[in-house]
Amino acid sequence: MTITIHHLQRSQSERVVWLAEELGIPYELKIYQRDRHTLLAPPELKALHPCSTAPVIQDGALCMAESAAIMEYLITRHGSGRLSVPPSAPNYTDYIFWFHWGIGTLQPTIQTPMFMRFAGVAASENPIVQALQVRVDNALKMLDDRLRESTWLAGEEFTAADIMCAFDVTTMRLFGPFSLKGYDGILAFLKRVAERPAYKATIEKAESGEDRGVVPTLMEEAPEPLRME
Repeated sequence: MTITIHHLQRSQSERVVWLAEELGIPYELKIYQRDRHTLLAPPELKALHPCSTAPVIQDGALCMAESAAIMEYLITRHGSGRLSVPPSAPNYTDYIFWFHWGIGTLQPTIQTPMFMRFAGVAASENPIVQALQVRVDNALKMLDDRLRESTWLAGEEFTAADIMCAFDVTTMRLFGPFSLKGYDGILAFLKRVAERPAYKATIEKAESGEDRGVVPTLMEEAPEPLRME
């Protein structure tokens, strides 16, 4: 039975499409576009799961949300453990740390000041927003330091940890633009990501349609932000 991936364009659900491409898992892709006035997901996607968020997959009677849960499920149930690291491996703790850090620390660290800006809170006037920006800078430095010493986050082999973290410094920058100037480790990592056939296939399939021109950014400069109409 073919897995159905429900993908909201320009969202973290690209992780699941990318993982399926890397693992060679057959899937049916259903694409949803954001509301042009709110940039939120459409009602038909929200109705799929009580979480009301992307990604969502369906595998037979199973309907599952949450990026990390879906990725672990696909790796274990359909990928024979590929793109993960076994507990017996020396770099096992590197893998589980960066996999969970990407969605548990890096993503909310970047998202929080982004939401504050959406709410109209100016950083120059609010010490809390300024403190949040310091946390963003520290997280980016931590990621950069790791990628200056290691080809991929878990070591010399590409893993799902790289898929998890890449979204935070690519697509998410469309909503809260920031520059990667000076972060040479991250930029070299993004260059390697862009060269992967599975990543190219993900962008080709998942970001098609009328929003074709707005795809994950791998550039050094801060991108132009998505705007509500």
